[in-house]
Amino acid sequence: MQIPSQASPDGKVRTVLVVGGAGFIGGYLVAALRRHGWRVLRAVRPKGRPLADDERACDLQAMLRPEDWVPLLEGVDAVVNAAGILREQAGQTFEAVHVAAPLALARACAVRGIERFVQISALGLPEDGPFIASKHRFDEQLGALSLSSVVLRPSVVYSVSGSYGGTSLLRALAGFPGAQWLPGDGRWQVQPLAAEDLGELVARAAANAVSGIHEVGGPAPISLRDYQRQWRRWLGIPGERVVTVPEAGVSLAVSAMEALGRGPVGRTMWRMLRRGNTTAPDAADRLEAAFGLRPRPLADALEQAPSQVQDRWQAQLYFLAPALRWAVVGLWLLSALAGFVTPAADILRLAADTPLADGDPVMLARTGGAADLVLGLWLANGWRPRMAIGAMLLLLLAYTLVLGGMLPALWWDPLGGMAKNLVLLPALAVLWVLAERR
Repeated sequence: MQIPSQASPDGKVRTVLVVGGAGFIGGYLVAALRRHGWRVLRAVRPKGRPLADDERACDLQAMLRPEDWVPLLEGVDAVVNAAGILREQAGQTFEAVHVAAPLALARACAVRGIERFVQISALGLPEDGPFIASKHRFDEQLGALSLSSVVLRPSVVYSVSGSYGGTSLLRALAGFPGAQWLPGDGRWQVQPLAAEDLGELVARAAANAVSGIHEVGGPAPISLRDYQRQWRRWLGIPGERVVTVPEAGVSLAVSAMEALGRGPVGRTMWRMLRRGNTTAPDAADRLEAAFGLRPRPLADALEQAPSQVQDRWQAQLYFLAPALRWAVVGLWLLSALAGFVTPAADILRLAADTPLADGDPVMLARTGGAADLVLGLWLANGWRPRMAIGAMLLLLLAYTLVLGGMLPALWWDPLGGMAKNLVLLPALAVLWVLAERR
């Protein structure tokens, strides 16, 4: 298929601003728009780092007036809004991120004569929860503005090249060793949509004049059980055995995640899944008539991109990564306790006839315990985990070199006290890598 270049009548390449372009779905939208010849600018939260050449600083919680958006719209011909949050946290609210800020952006676009506004919403019902309700509230207000706009409401979005959030969890459950785990009995219906197809649809919508609200999903509903079965086969993991988790157990886990403000699935997503997340019967025909595109079935998308060993790693490390993290937290806290409660006489006896005896080995043990306590609590908190893990690596390396050199007998401890560091050091390095969640 030949993709036309997005150039204005004077030959100048047109520019599109993608709000939320650094997110999982946003990345596929950006890639598709670039394939179609657009110059793409991504509106992102800086997060304390220098911006790339194609990035523009954007804080949806603060940009609530049309004039706040004017600097970002300079030279922009179209806007795609793919920003969203699954739960309110860290000062971000559904009202600001899903309604007030994008409405201010849309009004600024109308005033400046922006040619096109594409809104990525979500498929569902307002009663599913405030996430859906706020998205749909903006959708309705967008249609009332004097602005060429279209709203796309996708079902479950997946990609064979990666996953994030709830789709990562589902892939991990499908790829569980021995048997796949299934929420409930898996009867619920979904209409999964490839992120690549959504990107292609957005690129076409940005250059189109079709308006209105369009539901977007695969060509036909499938059960969650079938969805998971196809992913397990694609991953190349043997076994068809299924372990069903009672709905009450899943609801309890979801409530715990909601209370902690963490986790890939909240109450809204859980309600949507149980109700079924499917499009209207004529949705695919409407899409094809408007944009000349009919999304692929999941089976076709999986057949067109065979899995690799890295895909199995990603699926099966999903649960191992937090298990490793909490094991390290527990080890550091136990080490801190040992540093505090070990009797001074035992410490002095261990340090006797070594270079440590010339100093204050008891104070050294207590100080090490305090350092272990701080690092263990830091990693448990989850704030900047890579920094915490890096500090643990440095401290453990120092322990290994200094104590291993001054107290060589520790290497021959029957319980492997010092020798275990040879495993802990690469384990911490693996945890450092796994700490990056996107």
